[in-house]
Amino acid sequence: MTDHHPPTSPNPGSAPTARQQRYLRSLAIQRGVSFTVPRTRAEASRLIDELRRRPADSTADRRREVRAVQDAMATGRGDAARVREELEVTGYGAGAAWKGGRS
Repeated sequence: MTDHHPPTSPNPGSAPTARQQRYLRSLAIQRGVSFTVPRTRAEASRLIDELRRRPADSTADRRREVRAVQDAMATGRGDAARVREELEVTGYGAGAAWKGGRS
């Protein structure tokens, strides 16, 4: 099957540049989004274009979000959903079993 889209860069399979990666991270932080790390320069370029079209979050919103995450991590909120092996599971791999006789 042929590729109907010609490459836009001299070497389309090359890894993104450090400059592209820094810019992507900066844009993502400003927009309050996460992204999958691009594998090629072309993917990085497309992702940069997408993020540039998105409106940036306000500085106050970013600050509030960072504080909320820091507070949640400091107080241990959400830890109740974590599996605690010392209390719930005995053994390893195929021999692992629930403590207290549960199966």
